[in-house]
Amino acid sequence: MGMKKTLYDEARLVISEIADAASLKKGQILVIGCSTSEIIGEKIGTNSAPEVAQEVFGAFYEYAREKGIYLAVQCCEHLNRAIVTEREALPYAETVNVVPQPKAGGSMATAAYAMMSDAIVVEEIRADAGIDIGLTLIGMHLKRVAVPVRLTNNRIGEAIVVAARTRPKFIGGVRAVYDESKL
Repeated sequence: MGMKKTLYDEARLVISEIADAASLKKGQILVIGCSTSEIIGEKIGTNSAPEVAQEVFGAFYEYAREKGIYLAVQCCEHLNRAIVTEREALPYAETVNVVPQPKAGGSMATAAYAMMSDAIVVEEIRADAGIDIGLTLIGMHLKRVAVPVRLTNNRIGEAIVVAARTRPKFIGGVRAVYDESKL
């Protein structure tokens, strides 16, 4: 019988699977929404778990740095789902002045703000792909057109994980020719 995977291991599997499915390239942005309450088997928004966030975000951040992609972590609704990311990802963005906390922003955003180099908070972003842990609703931060990705690794702890990639819009009508690699 195999050893039980840690939250870190589960997170690494999830991020590597969506990065591959979305063909994320260096410099692209992956948005993450996360309920640590859901990861530990509780109802979303009821039992924020900072230690869980540190472990899961640590796995995501390590992977992102290895691959040269940027993470954008969605805050909870108490901060209007603002985004924590690194200044380098959005060098000209208009930032907002808030420091996420476990009960106002969420544990994952709090961990991201503490662990990222030169973290900033912005009101919105248009990411190239996304991971939603615990059904937190990340769609508002994805580029159009979002395409669902059915993950093999679709749980972190007790939380359901859904994911999406994006593709450019089709334009031009019946005579248009499309780049098959961007579908």
